[in-house]
Amino acid sequence: MSMESIYLAIPLSALIGSLIAGLFGGVIGRKGAHTVTIVGVAISCILSFVVLKHVAIDGNEFYGDIYTWAQIGDTKFAVGFMIDRLTSMMMVVVTFVSLMVHIYTIGYMEDDKHNWPEDSRCGDNSYQRFFSYISLFTFSMLMLVMANNFMQLFFGWEAVGLVSYLLIGFWSTRETAIFANMKAFLVNRVGDFGFLLGIAAIWTYTGSVDYREVFERLPAISHTTISILPDQEWLLVSVIAIGLFIGAMGKSAQVPLHVWLPDSMEGPTPISALIHAATMVTAGIFMVSRMSPIFEMSDTALSMVLIVGATTAFFMGLIGIVQNDIKRVIAYSTLSQLGYMTVALGASAYSAGVFHLMTHAFFKALLFLAAGSVIIAMHHEQDIRKMGGLKKYMPITYWTSLIGSLALIGFPFFSGFFSKDLIIESVHEANIYGAHYAYWMVLLGVFVTAFYSFRMFFLVFHGEERMDEHTKSHLHEPARVVTWPLIALAVPAVLSGYLLYPMVVGDFFKGAIFVNHEAHPAMEILKEEYHGIFSFVLHGLMAPPFWLAMAGLASAWYIYLKKPAIAQWGYDTLRPLYTLLDKKYFADEFNMAVFAGGAVGLGKALWALGDRFLIDGLVVNGSAKITGLFSSVVRHVQTGYLYHYAFSIILGVLAILSWLLFGAGRI
Repeated sequence: MSMESIYLAIPLSALIGSLIAGLFGGVIGRKGAHTVTIVGVAISCILSFVVLKHVAIDGNEFYGDIYTWAQIGDTKFAVGFMIDRLTSMMMVVVTFVSLMVHIYTIGYMEDDKHNWPEDSRCGDNSYQRFFSYISLFTFSMLMLVMANNFMQLFFGWEAVGLVSYLLIGFWSTRETAIFANMKAFLVNRVGDFGFLLGIAAIWTYTGSVDYREVFERLPAISHTTISILPDQEWLLVSVIAIGLFIGAMGKSAQVPLHVWLPDSMEGPTPISALIHAATMVTAGIFMVSRMSPIFEMSDTALSMVLIVGATTAFFMGLIGIVQNDIKRVIAYSTLSQLGYMTVALGASAYSAGVFHLMTHAFFKALLFLAAGSVIIAMHHEQDIRKMGGLKKYMPITYWTSLIGSLALIGFPFFSGFFSKDLIIESVHEANIYGAHYAYWMVLLGVFVTAFYSFRMFFLVFHGEERMDEHTKSHLHEPARVVTWPLIALAVPAVLSGYLLYPMVVGDFFKGAIFVNHEAHPAMEILKEEYHGIFSFVLHGLMAPPFWLAMAGLASAWYIYLKKPAIAQWGYDTLRPLYTLLDKKYFADEFNMAVFAGGAVGLGKALWALGDRFLIDGLVVNGSAKITGLFSSVVRHVQTGYLYHYAFSIILGVLAILSWLLFGAGRI
């Protein structure tokens, strides 16, 4: 089997499984649906590891088109693959996490029928439909990361957005789910508009949508300027990079296009793990890394990336402190961690951002699936204030959640420790405008992350049992199809940092990610300072991030386990701050009033002026009134008397003769 065939088989295996489960789900049943999709994604995962070995160990790469579907002048639109170390790592992360989610879904969606109204048929074959969607999601993400041209990138980009819309609103009889998926769809359209403008500018000025050709032609447009506003010249590459990043802001939920992600928790928990761990939200991070040759030409764009990411990292983490829904706490954690990845991109430490993307995929998927395990045991109760003491009932979920939480806060020897510290150090060494602000935001964000993570952990697994007796009597560890993926994800949540850090800080991504080290020396400085993994760990134990993480963990333990009254005192004393965080900085209210309300107001104004006044008032009713007025006058001429008509004829003849004799004669 040739490598080209393997590359093609990886996304097609997931697609074929999705089509079979979606089109023939009623025929093959539940077992058939989950079997065919899991087998499809498992094949994709195994082949992705084969590709990783072929690329990372054997030193091979692939760049080429598989199928050309249109040729317009010199511009070719094709399905093609760019397989290098960045792509192969992403393929492994996407397929492995997706495979774990597929297996987990068997247990989580087993009793999905009760989520649908009894008088509705929407729940018929919902199990099969869900497996079809998540497998289609995997296919879409693979097409995105494997693309070698902007058109295929955009296809995968929009496909993951479409499938996320279907998955967030999967329980379509719930108004909250419909509102959430529409919100996600509309907010992502805002970002995608900027993304499309960036691609259009690339095609306009380079004449190609092929990555390699575009990158080769960048020097020719490096000094080109365009006028967006009168008397204001913008560097073209800055406009392109900012347009592309606006797309990443929507997909990777950066301020102010972040509002869709917490509401997407309305979907089933498996898609929370899939969307918020390894697929959709990381698409923006991957895209900016892939487009590093463009971003390296614009310090303006890099500063924007840096500042937006730092703002998201800190201020979204603060909201997680006041959340009581177990999934929403993790969702705001995702927002914050995406901010960290974006900060790394802005500091030109693309490899550090991708490193955190990979470690985050493992421990965040683990945390979401562990939360789902708790939700199953609690009979779909998600309020952490109604939990407590679950450690003795759910030991596997407890220990895997502890591993995920420690990795998230960057505890030494866990994966998040390596990737998060690398980002903080790279920002500290960065010379981009806004780096000082970003450094303090990500540093303070370490304390915030540890605090809200272990606030949730202690309220769920420790302390007094706050659930009702009926729930308590049925508490137990879920089925093995739920717990096995937790254990499988816990392993890379611990070990991936050790394995990947030496490669990331070295030259592993050389050729896949471009950095102008003379202008942006952060990663080069860290590479020179690296003296082995244990030296790095020892240095980390003495650095501020470690002590801030420990301070956040200790604060959560003291407030929520030892002195719970402090939490209530804090809520009462800091009520305005609590309200601000609870209302999410009033971002939703602002959007509803200004954008949604403005759109409704504009629509009503256009209706009143255009539809009611112009069309109904003047065109339709106006023409009717004119016709009625004219006919009311003319009808008096039709008397029915012969001498009236004869008199009219005589008058007409006299008028014509008068015109002929006097009017025409003078001409």
